[in-house]
Amino acid sequence: MKNFYSLYEHNLVRVALCNFSICLADPYKNSEKIIQLAKQASVEKSALCVFPELALTGYSIEDLRLQDTLLSATVKAIKLICQASQMLIPVLILGAPIIFKGALYNCAVIIHKGQILGIVPKSYLPNYREFYEARQFVSGKNIFNETILLNECYVPFGVDLLFRAEDYPDLVIGTEICEDLWVPIPPSSSACMAGATVIVNLSASNITVGKADQRSLLCQMQSSRGICAYLYAAAGNGESTTDVAWDGQLSVFENGRVLAETERFPKGDTFLTADIDLDLLRQERLQRGTFHQFHLKLSPYRIISFQLDSIDKTIGLQRPLERFPFVPSDYSRLEQDCYEAYMIQVSALKQRIQASRAQKLIIGISGGLDSTQALLVAVQAADELQIGRKSIYGYTMPGFGTSDETKENAKSLMKTLGIHYECLDITAAAKQMLKDIKHPYAEGKVLYDVTFENVQAGLRTDYLFRLANFHHGIVVGTGDLSELALGWCTYGVGDQMSHYHVNAGLPKTLIQHLIRWVIHSQSFSKETGKILNAILDTEISPELIPAKDPKMIQSTEAMIGPYALQDFNLYYFLRYGFKPSKIAFLAYHTWANDKGKWPVGYPKNKKVKYDLPEIRHWLEIFIKRFFAFSQFKRSAIPNGPKIIDGGGLSPRGDWRAPSDGNANIWLKELENIPLN
Repeated sequence: MKNFYSLYEHNLVRVALCNFSICLADPYKNSEKIIQLAKQASVEKSALCVFPELALTGYSIEDLRLQDTLLSATVKAIKLICQASQMLIPVLILGAPIIFKGALYNCAVIIHKGQILGIVPKSYLPNYREFYEARQFVSGKNIFNETILLNECYVPFGVDLLFRAEDYPDLVIGTEICEDLWVPIPPSSSACMAGATVIVNLSASNITVGKADQRSLLCQMQSSRGICAYLYAAAGNGESTTDVAWDGQLSVFENGRVLAETERFPKGDTFLTADIDLDLLRQERLQRGTFHQFHLKLSPYRIISFQLDSIDKTIGLQRPLERFPFVPSDYSRLEQDCYEAYMIQVSALKQRIQASRAQKLIIGISGGLDSTQALLVAVQAADELQIGRKSIYGYTMPGFGTSDETKENAKSLMKTLGIHYECLDITAAAKQMLKDIKHPYAEGKVLYDVTFENVQAGLRTDYLFRLANFHHGIVVGTGDLSELALGWCTYGVGDQMSHYHVNAGLPKTLIQHLIRWVIHSQSFSKETGKILNAILDTEISPELIPAKDPKMIQSTEAMIGPYALQDFNLYYFLRYGFKPSKIAFLAYHTWANDKGKWPVGYPKNKKVKYDLPEIRHWLEIFIKRFFAFSQFKRSAIPNGPKIIDGGGLSPRGDWRAPSDGNANIWLKELENIPLN
């Protein structure tokens, strides 16, 4: 890897969209502005620079489009832009009227390093309401495999053109113009099936009340349906307002979400950049089995190749990233996600209760995050089924390392929620088992090994399952997705085993916010809210080893890594299958450079940074644990609902893998990450 710190090394590319005050019917003036903004895009190391529909002449000039003087000036202005682009990085895409075989076409002209790579005509011409394009233009939807002589060069011409960067083969550009997006099957749909990953829309859509939302929705849906980046550049200042107005919308969409956008109704020139993740698009298409089942009936596309030239300088990431990919930073979206996640758990548990005809719900309550979330879900399910909260049997089972704080939190939580609760101290039973198996601890030796820990985990599970038998109930599991990923659960017992694994689809970072959401929603009493806050403030710990100093408890994150980082690693590993070096690059820009967004209400005292060596270290731990300590456990997990789009680890759902695999090539790829 030439330069770890450059986004282009990780198959991300920067694109630019531009808008300026059009000088109507003056290609020379407009070409000056286009060149100026193209140079700015080159300084920004953009691979692509996009301008609106008919940007070279202005869209709203009506019959002036047919004037020889204008058309001749347009061709000459294109030549000026070609000359100016020779030393620039980006591919330039701009709108211009072009004559082909005696007819006038509304076109996108694609220019790179002094050459016209191709010209794509508009397929669908609006001829309704305020638009009368068919008065001057001809539709190009049936033009395939043609060339045009322009500025003494033969140039590919037609709707069958895609443009691919030889040095970044996942960058394949398709083009459509304004109305092309509004038809039932846009040309970009076929272009995406033919391999286009970036679709450019040169638009001159006018603005009316509510229209901007409709345009954005169309772009967003097309980017989702085509699993592509969709770049939308609309006309703005300078266009004639004789009968309509313009808002100059610039937007970038990627796989169904808004990546970047400008304010509408700009006062001057606007310039928007965004970093597109080509790996994300390629992986999404690879994983979406139905994407390639579509039969492409159109004529084969012509692929026009160009060379960006490797951009190996350090180009930092501008792309917005979530610190917690499973937890959106946008407040309204976080509220919605928490509601849906919570209700998915509740509805799933209700179905299992009814199907199993369980009379009681048995659950072990430790005073930690996972068991708290499982209990809240169980209480909600019991309320909705009207079976009474006393049908929930909660047990706190202190052992050798249980702290007074967590034990008290567990008891208080069960009490305030009004469930049946008991305390079953497993210490004596654990000592007896250690004695029976002749463990050195039973002879007075200080040996806190995995056997010592798992004796406690196993006993707790034994008690819960036998209590379920005794009370005709089911054991509600508490283990979460993060623990399954890292193998932080004991095979056959403990967090790995239950009758229904209600938290199996939830990562640890989302569980924390779900509990905060429950507090905020005031679904339970204020007293319950106070206890939930206390649980959130408690150090995450298995509490299996006695602590000489109550303040020095056994820390989970000190052993397996901060869940903030490990959930970040899990998301990009599981959802997109990214290489370790790319995951580290994204984590570096999110956590080391402090660019990642914090969710609303995140405690200030927990806002930390991680430098690259820390990121690399914990990523290595993640890879080793994910492969070496986990898959055989995941292969045997109980039923539980998938909750998040980021994926699940059920062997019956999102993740199938050999239990005896290895991490060799992933650990080898880690070497691409600098040590400092």
